[in-house]
Amino acid sequence: MKGHLKERSPGHWGIIIDVPDPATGKRRRKWHSFKGTKRQAQIECARLISAIQTGDYLEPSKTTLAQFLERWLEHIKTQVTPKSYERYAGLVRQNIVPLLGAIVLTKLKPAQISTAYAVALAGGRKDSKEGGLSPRSVGHMHRVLKQALGQAVKWQDLTRNPADAVEPPMVEWKPMKTYDLPQTAELIEAVRGTPIEMPTLLAVLCGLRRGEICALRWRNVDLVTGQISVVESLEQTKAGLRFKSPKSGKGRTVALSATMSDELRTHRILRAEDMLKLGQALSDEDHVIAHVDGSIVQPIYISQHWARTIRKTGLAHLRFHDLRHAHATHLLANGVHPKVASERLGHSRVGITLDLYSHVMPGMQEDAAATVDAQLQLAMQNRLPKPVR
Repeated sequence: MKGHLKERSPGHWGIIIDVPDPATGKRRRKWHSFKGTKRQAQIECARLISAIQTGDYLEPSKTTLAQFLERWLEHIKTQVTPKSYERYAGLVRQNIVPLLGAIVLTKLKPAQISTAYAVALAGGRKDSKEGGLSPRSVGHMHRVLKQALGQAVKWQDLTRNPADAVEPPMVEWKPMKTYDLPQTAELIEAVRGTPIEMPTLLAVLCGLRRGEICALRWRNVDLVTGQISVVESLEQTKAGLRFKSPKSGKGRTVALSATMSDELRTHRILRAEDMLKLGQALSDEDHVIAHVDGSIVQPIYISQHWARTIRKTGLAHLRFHDLRHAHATHLLANGVHPKVASERLGHSRVGITLDLYSHVMPGMQEDAAATVDAQLQLAMQNRLPKPVR
């Protein structure tokens, strides 16, 4: 295998490499453009020859990052849920492509990615508001870009992933905001008689997600044993509504408190009365949360009514999803085992529960240290020699 240079203009070189065709044995020429000194061109020629010999060589390509990412989006569309695909597509088309899309894929460097992140932090917003993206949003950009470029390596479009050499911006830790028990009691009274009364109760007393609340049917509620089965979730996408498995990928059973059981009994009676006014009987296939006519309540409907309702109270204006955090906090702060809390919340691993909520349990370390110390003191006392009488 041989290579030589051809000067096209001052500082611009053509690198020509003779490669034998493995099928016919005939010579094929590969051309590469290079800008620099002759010595630098010679070094690049030697590198290309070595890459061909070791199998790390990539054919010259003018495919841009934007073109590759569109191909990758078509691929990932079959691997994730429609909602996740929408998030990926939004990050790619609104944030990554405007900053890096014009760069040829094989020429993308870690320094260019780092510069793009800095630009996004300084002024990368695409909505009506001015300013840059948050470090968390740029972190999402990084994860998507790294995943996409990792697929480029698998497809042999790249020999290595340039995003591996880039660190996303540090996300500042902020304490989780939630409601304590007195505030939760105030919240429950504030939502009485509103369209989000039962959704709020299911979230703050059972830990259900918004989509799980919208998908819950009466056949999943057992008021005799005091349990509900969370078996599906309602997802809202640009294409419409779809039912899917819960976030962890599997269903779970959530035990109901006496208060929650009573609330559901009352709610079922009211729903049955509403349906009778329409000349219909309430069935087990009907949704627990539904409009007066029995139609499905969309997740966005709950969020919109929640925002309007909470603004009328003196409570902190938290997200509806934060009611799950309140439920988890109440459980753990009152001594419920993290494994039980994890099962109620539908986390795939108990470690997720501990990572999210351990900081909101005041005195846990102090209690643990005091307990171990007391047991140690008792053990040491038992080892002391007994006085001779």
